[in-house]
Amino acid sequence: MPKMFKKKDAEEKALKPRRGKFVSRLRGMKDILPDEYKYWNLVIKKATELSKAYGFRRIDTPTLEALELYERSSGRGSDIVAKEMFSFVDKNGDKIALRPEATPGIVRAYIEHGMFNLPQPVKLLWLGPVFRHDKPQAGRFRQFSQYNLENIGEASPVADAELIAIAYYFFRELQLDVMTQINSIGCANCRKDYLVKLEDFYKERGRRSKLCNDCKKRLAKNPLRLLDCKEKQCQELAGDAPQIVDSLCEDCRNHFIKVLEYLDELDIPYNLNPTLVRGLDYYNRTVFEIWPAFAESQAGKPADAEAAGKVEPPRQNALGGGGRYDGLVEYMGGRETPACGFGIGIERVILKIKEKNIPLRDEEKGDVFLAQLGDQAKRKIMKLFEELRKAGLNVRQAFSKDSLKSQLEAANKMGVKYTLILGQKEVMDGTILIRDMESGIQEIVDYKKIMGELEKRLDNGK
Repeated sequence: MPKMFKKKDAEEKALKPRRGKFVSRLRGMKDILPDEYKYWNLVIKKATELSKAYGFRRIDTPTLEALELYERSSGRGSDIVAKEMFSFVDKNGDKIALRPEATPGIVRAYIEHGMFNLPQPVKLLWLGPVFRHDKPQAGRFRQFSQYNLENIGEASPVADAELIAIAYYFFRELQLDVMTQINSIGCANCRKDYLVKLEDFYKERGRRSKLCNDCKKRLAKNPLRLLDCKEKQCQELAGDAPQIVDSLCEDCRNHFIKVLEYLDELDIPYNLNPTLVRGLDYYNRTVFEIWPAFAESQAGKPADAEAAGKVEPPRQNALGGGGRYDGLVEYMGGRETPACGFGIGIERVILKIKEKNIPLRDEEKGDVFLAQLGDQAKRKIMKLFEELRKAGLNVRQAFSKDSLKSQLEAANKMGVKYTLILGQKEVMDGTILIRDMESGIQEIVDYKKIMGELEKRLDNGK
């Protein structure tokens, strides 16, 4: 082969792009595809509307924070910090962490921006992703999103009850049955006596040897965490352990009783759970989790109230949780400030909605579809589309399609009521066709009067 042709082939080969190596997403991460967003939009809309009604205002915080923020707030020995947090040293040598939870960053913002000068309490809504290097499984990812409410500056038990009520209403309005698990872990003063009783219980002959390796370490460092362990053998031991509510001081006992009285008055179901302590150092007094409830019914018979009160026992199934953290603001450098809050996992909520096959409104569905034939008609219909959109009409289109048949198929798929059809003839005549998609009947309408015609038909429900 002549050198000239060899050189030409080599140049063409060099110019031809080669298929690159495919890089998949990281383990425990999840893409949210377009079809998924109908669930996300529903959940976020419900969370936002409900929170706003109760006076909570939106806040956002950075994804990256100083590692020390979480070591101080959540506790160096907590599972979140010790096992699950993504942390690294940046190019400046600073120790950085991807946020594993929202509350410390919100409290930091409260202090840093002087929110203690605002009328108290400051009620904050937070929505965003958090990151934990956890074992991936159904409903649990290494990047997941949370819905958080924080009430900072209110010591009254009504704040605790309000948060639990909002969480309950949130799930009920999404048609999800839940049960609140609630407990009080008291304050630093009354907890001292309880921790002595708890240590004595676990040090009794035979019990310590049954603990998992992590709990053997917790027994020396933080015995309260023994009650929060997810291992089966440790949960069985915790069920027989002394109950902290029996050791509450008078103030903590009265606070807890009032919280329960509010819940009773609001008819919010709850279960007193003596082993519920939550896994973070900053909690005190009221702690709670939201678990999915399930109703068991016999064939042909409705579920009774007793069956409806049962809950799925594994704590990994918790949809959310929270509690009071009265010492955290001061501990992080602010003033002495009472506070409470909760976090709800959005992915877990969506998973439950899917499990129940709850029908959702199709967000792609519109009222009017705009179809066109020819370049001149396409240019004009694009301008009309924007005019109708700005006027508040729910319009849809498929500008990239040229075939009228394919456009009408798209209109049918979107479930629109009417399709406007503009061709070369209609452009010349100053008219447009309006087609009733249910009956198939088409009418010629003056192009300048189309806005009024559409509004009349949509208002009349034709």
